[in-house]
Order: sequence, then C-alpha cells, then structure tokens
Amino acid sequence: MLFHLHRRPNTDSSALLLLFLAVTACAGPDAPKGAIAVGAPAPDYATHSLAGDSVSLTALKGKTVLLNVWATWCHPCRDEIPQLEALHQQYKDRGLEVVGVSVDVDGMQDGIRSFMTDFKMTYPVWLDPAERVSAQFRTIGVPETFLIDRIGTIRWRKIGPIQHGDTTLTNAIERALTGGA
Repeated sequence: MLFHLHRRPNTDSSALLLLFLAVTACAGPDAPKGAIAVGAPAPDYATHSLAGDSVSLTALKGKTVLLNVWATWCHPCRDEIPQLEALHQQYKDRGLEVVGVSVDVDGMQDGIRSFMTDFKMTYPVWLDPAERVSAQFRTIGVPETFLIDRIGTIRWRKIGPIQHGDTTLTNAIERALTGGA
C-alpha cells in the first residue's frame, strides 16, 4: 500500500514509512487505534468550498457522502482521482455526494482548480489548509476516504488510495444508498 503519511511535501519519507508500519502492525487488520471506526457517527465537520461558500457534513445530512481527504502533491491521490470521478458519475443521480477535501496549503485555490481541470474532476472540492478534517476524522495520511450514510454514520473507510473495481466500496455504496447498514 502506497500513500502519504504526512500532509506536506519535503519530508523524510523513510522515517514516516517506518512510523506507519509500526502503527499499523500494532493495530491489526482494523483501523489504527484512536481512529474513527466504521459504525461510528461522522464528526460534525465544516469548512469552505473552493468557491468560498461555507460547507458542512451537517448540511449534507440525508444524503450518502463519499468524503475523500487528499492533496495535489500526493501521487497516490492522483492515482485514485479517476476512480472517484467514475463513482461520482455512476452514483450521483442515485444520491451519492462525492466530496474531495483538499489539505493543500492556504493560497492554492488556483492550483487546485488547475488540478481539477487536468484530472477532469467534476465533484465538489472543499478546502482545509488547517487540516481540521484530519484531526476530526483522526486520519493518518492522504488519501483517506470515508463513506457516510444518510443519518451520518461512517459505513466504510479506506486508508490509502481507492483501487479500481473495489467491490467492498461499491457494495457499501449500494447498501448506503438503499438504506442498508
């Protein structure tokens, strides 16, 4: 599994990889200790959209949300964008809201817009240069993705990039959209 443990470029990736391996080795197959577990309520997260509007998960209550935490400098994030866009196109008419939360540094709005154009992203992007999403969802890196059902419960979580054809995700989306747990 390849993904970024730190949210800023120019870090010692070897030391971070060792830290990640130590944390995940102790955690077993489930999410790392302290992480928000599947079945738990999603945090009441709020920030601003790329357009500057106030946005929140509370405002999306009643909808199924696929929340993806990412950054433009993250190569595994780049690799998963086509899959996220495909899920957005496949499920948007059935009520899935794909939301990307960029943890790029403040002032990157033009760079993010350019990135979105280059990667043909049509789903909304929220900005979080202070990385409040990381603290509230207790993420350990980027990318990290959460499926939140209509009542605000986390139904699926992925640490690392989403892979093309991940049936655990599509099955979880189907269950969330039809009201199943």
